[in-house]
Amino acid sequence: MAQQRSDKPLPTGPALIRDYVRRLPNAPGVYRMLGARDELLYVGKARNLKKRVANYTKLAGQPARIGRMILATAAMEFITTETETEALLLEANLIKRLKPRYNVLLRDDKSFPYILVRHDHDFPQVEKYRGAQNRPGDYYGPFASAGAVNSTLNSLQKAFLLRSCSDSVFQNRTRPCLLHQIKRCSAPCVGLIDKQRYAGLVTQAQEFLTGGAQDLRDRLTGAMQDASAALDFEQAALYRDRIRALSAVQAHQGINPGSTKEADVFAAYQQGGQTCIQLFFFRSGQNWGNRAYFPRADRSLPIGEILGAFIGQFYDNKPPPRLLLLSHRVDEPALLCEALSVRAGRKVTLSVPVRGEKKALVAHALNNAREALERKLAESASQEKLLQGLAQTLELPAPPRRIEVYDNSHIQGTHPVGAMIVAGPDGFQKAQYRKFNIRDTAITPGDDYAMMREVLTRRFRRLQAERAPSGLPSDLPPGPKQWPDLVIIDGGTGQLNVARDILAELGIGNIALLAVSKGPDRDAGRERFHQPQKAAFSLDPRDPVLYFLQRLRDEAHRFAIGSHRNRRKGAVAASPLDAIAGIGPKRKRALLNHFGSARDVSRAGLTDLKAVPGISAAAAQRIYDHFNATD
Repeated sequence: MAQQRSDKPLPTGPALIRDYVRRLPNAPGVYRMLGARDELLYVGKARNLKKRVANYTKLAGQPARIGRMILATAAMEFITTETETEALLLEANLIKRLKPRYNVLLRDDKSFPYILVRHDHDFPQVEKYRGAQNRPGDYYGPFASAGAVNSTLNSLQKAFLLRSCSDSVFQNRTRPCLLHQIKRCSAPCVGLIDKQRYAGLVTQAQEFLTGGAQDLRDRLTGAMQDASAALDFEQAALYRDRIRALSAVQAHQGINPGSTKEADVFAAYQQGGQTCIQLFFFRSGQNWGNRAYFPRADRSLPIGEILGAFIGQFYDNKPPPRLLLLSHRVDEPALLCEALSVRAGRKVTLSVPVRGEKKALVAHALNNAREALERKLAESASQEKLLQGLAQTLELPAPPRRIEVYDNSHIQGTHPVGAMIVAGPDGFQKAQYRKFNIRDTAITPGDDYAMMREVLTRRFRRLQAERAPSGLPSDLPPGPKQWPDLVIIDGGTGQLNVARDILAELGIGNIALLAVSKGPDRDAGRERFHQPQKAAFSLDPRDPVLYFLQRLRDEAHRFAIGSHRNRRKGAVAASPLDAIAGIGPKRKRALLNHFGSARDVSRAGLTDLKAVPGISAAAAQRIYDHFNATD
């Protein structure tokens, strides 16, 4: 691929684009439109770059959205490709990574969990797995949620008695664990089942995960009847429990197709200028869950265009199944099929079914999309009312679009952590939460004012490094670090004064501040609210705005405590051996295996340390001196 960009100063808008068109090739590729501050406005692909970009040289007949984009364009970048399919794949990758303002954007693209049956152990472990599929084993999924995986794993343990413990636990067991006692593990760790029989259980589990549930159930039923006829009622009861567990898996999967073994079902529904795309996963003839998405898109875009853009981005980092069932026809379906086939390494088919079982699956997904969007619109309307009420209560010029709430957490000054949560019209935006490990060692332990000063200074200096908060055209897209309209501090007048001073020192004067203190006897409902240059006030205990502010404060408190606990847990997990020079992971493992714990290592004599395999005399002396040094 070849890339070209002109650095010559050019006017913006149609005139600039016409100048680019004169030098473009008649070849497939990807184009990027950039604004005056070099921010990315749009990414598009073309079979013929010259002809496609030429469409932007005139404003007449363009939708309002495209017209605004053309007028804001101050530069363009181009990448030529060998084929249009390659251009489509590159476009999806760039949109997902760079998030241009005028493209349809996939939100909440979290990785999906899988079930992994490992192949790197004599007694394979069955576990939940996320991330790159680079560990040896068989992967089954994707599942729509961790809950769906956990439920299936729970039932698989009951049905096939496969181990779920880690390798280290497996190696160190001397007697069966509780899972064996409650008939959810065959206890291979202590030799209660041999390798061959355990491999048979693994094979049965994999057969079930690949769609052979009915055949497997029939065989188990026959085995149960044979055991009963032989008066081996204990074995017959084991088979009965496994059959029940298998039935429970399918009973909890809701709608299950009869003939559709592997497919993803996409159903799109529009209402109130928003779009919901409901996605169902079907693998091995089983329903493995669903998830609703609300892509960011201009309300003027047709539903087929949004659906096609969403699918391209969705499969950018995951393999598609052989069949995609859609509720609406997408733009350029043949090109999208070819691109997905390249991604999967096999043929992928798109279908908009009109009858039969597949139509019923799509109708079911579409109904779920409608219900999910109606719930979201209702929640958004309620959230907007709360934001309007908050603006009236605090005398803000407009309802805040981004609220940042700050809190600190520590135990007597140890492991201090600052936390920031974000909320707006769409509720809590957890992807934008941030934690701040307090770095200043000069801070007196427990000094909440100093901790808040460090957190706010780091946060807003970082924002200033991105761009100034004022003086920008209102139609520019937000930068990577968005500015809040309202900052809420957990605390009273002292914390409020710290926040006000920090913003003043940084020259930031257009952000509203609010501090929330506990009030008399720290009772919920009697909070006091503090704003700069205003008297403190309370709200009626049944005021919805009070409930809203309590939720914000409690969420910040929850996140701060969780971050502090994680930091404290990491410190507890650290070993005293880590502080000894020259003692790496291998020597540390040898010491722990020999003595059992770091405490016993610290009490060991020099002769005992020298007796540890892999510990030289010099290393033993360093270890002994470290634990027995005198001041």
